[in-house]
Amino acid sequence: MARKSRKQDDIIRESHERSKKFGVTHDQEFPNLMLSEEEKAILLSENQSLIEVAGPFMEMLYNFVEGSGFIIVLTDKNGCILSVSGDKEPVEAAMSMNMVVGAFMNEKSIGTNAMGTALSENTPVQVSASEHFMTAYHRWTCSAAPIHDEDDNIAGTLNLTGSRELVHPHTLGLVVASVSAIENQLRNLRIEHRLKESVLFINHVMDSLSLAVMSVDENGRITSANKMAHKLLKHPNEKLPGTSAVDYLPDYRKLLSIVNEHRIVLDEDTQLKTANGFESFSLNAYPITLADGRIEGMVVSFREMKRVYKTVNKYTGMHARYTFEDLIGESDEMKRVTEYAKAVSDSPSTVLITGESGTGKEVIAQSIHNHSSRAENGFVALNCGAIPPSLIESELFGYDEGAFTGAFKGGRPGKFELANGGTLFLDEIGEMPTDMQVKLLRALQEGTIMRVGGSKQISVDVRIIAATNKNLKTEIENGNFRSDLFYRLSVIPIHVPALRERQEDIPLLISYFLNLKSVKLKRIVPEISKGLFIKLSGYHWPGNIRELENFIEKYVNLGGDLSFDPETFANDAIQEKQQTTISGNLNKTVVSLAETEKQAIISALQFTNRNISHTAKALSISRNALYEKMKRHGIE
Repeated sequence: MARKSRKQDDIIRESHERSKKFGVTHDQEFPNLMLSEEEKAILLSENQSLIEVAGPFMEMLYNFVEGSGFIIVLTDKNGCILSVSGDKEPVEAAMSMNMVVGAFMNEKSIGTNAMGTALSENTPVQVSASEHFMTAYHRWTCSAAPIHDEDDNIAGTLNLTGSRELVHPHTLGLVVASVSAIENQLRNLRIEHRLKESVLFINHVMDSLSLAVMSVDENGRITSANKMAHKLLKHPNEKLPGTSAVDYLPDYRKLLSIVNEHRIVLDEDTQLKTANGFESFSLNAYPITLADGRIEGMVVSFREMKRVYKTVNKYTGMHARYTFEDLIGESDEMKRVTEYAKAVSDSPSTVLITGESGTGKEVIAQSIHNHSSRAENGFVALNCGAIPPSLIESELFGYDEGAFTGAFKGGRPGKFELANGGTLFLDEIGEMPTDMQVKLLRALQEGTIMRVGGSKQISVDVRIIAATNKNLKTEIENGNFRSDLFYRLSVIPIHVPALRERQEDIPLLISYFLNLKSVKLKRIVPEISKGLFIKLSGYHWPGNIRELENFIEKYVNLGGDLSFDPETFANDAIQEKQQTTISGNLNKTVVSLAETEKQAIISALQFTNRNISHTAKALSISRNALYEKMKRHGIE
């Protein structure tokens, strides 16, 4: 404990010399320095930890000397009294000399004394009778030792004071022993505080992760779990620690056998049991290995497969590209479709889009998805007519390992799981085999699916948008489509009109595709004669927008010279339909290609609030080309 080992006489002599320099006088009766009541409150607050730690040891020390006329004094690092306790008579005598809380007992205040000198010398000191600098203290014997914190800095002193007749070397030993115990406790508290801070820091870090993390002991009990683990397992108000891991991890024993071999599990596609039933997760497991090599449990981390699928979908093209802004058309029919589709976009209800081939049903479906709260998640499409009947079940619901010959190890998720949290677009739904219609209906009703070869029901949150070019009511009458599935799918029906039913949109589409294909093919936009324009606008387009788009692409490829294409307008078929209609509407809707181009530019400028860059992008032309066209058409 002693920081210096010097003779008692030398310590006392040097202390007296310092006392004189401080201006303390022998006939002084009271401390020079005292705190105000406000300052005392601050003092006690700042030293609360020291007071609380020292209190029990001061009580133990008093039990040794009770009734013998001693008082126990605790000071801070500056020698200011924090606590005075002991026998009644010496306590009252001390108080009469202002040895009270808030009084400074350092050498600057009262000269040589055990507390002040112990602070100056940084060593235990016993000062008796005339060794005190002030005559008023000659009646006392004092034994004090400095208290050090965990960083070995002085935190205060502990002092035992009694009548000078009670002087004994063992008294200082009692004080030193008590101080040693106080210092050990201060260190322990500091270690405990640091541990708590570390645990708090780790908990904050763990709770900030988007990854769910749990630790499991060797008995299969969950010992810790971060906020994300509670959230994903749907137990936000229930504490996971203390519960059995097997309640949530059906494959826990399989994981245990792996980690017990000092191996790790990475990106395991598995189902965990949540409050809503089984859900798909990607799971990792790591053994907790002690210094001696023993395994004392495992750390398990997992994330929702729908989040994994979201990332996969983003980079594999399973996302919606089109929005309502991509729909080309100003006809009343298209305006009604667009407004209706926007209004129902954020509903979880199923949508059935009907219309002829090539009318843009998938563009409508993607626009609905991108206009909904599911836009950040996947848009997964499945063409029911393009999948062999024997494979459509595994495509929709996925399969587990070993489900059939050639199945991937670990199984594979189906379109429902890939679309979890997003939208599943079932194109050509009318082509789905009747036996699969039953399974699809069950999945829609229950909100769960089961993989082929699997045994667990997996919860899925998917919005279904279906599309068909067939009359499903006729298919129901013919026994090819289930009526219950039809009504389940057609909660929100949307019919997309054929191109011949919205002829006034054809000029806009021609202009749009001319620019689009010219950019794509890196060709100059070819001119279209008035005669050809009339023919294109009057044609009935049985292939709808897709046929028109393909024709314009061919036209751009040929540089506008259709003489190279003997199939163009074979038998004048393009002129046979709707000549009466087009001649009646021509003056209203199609004056010339130039006028159409001008109107397209004006509409785009209005839509973008005259932002040139955005307008050029919308028209798929360069800024310079836009400026030239605006100048040519006299658009300010």
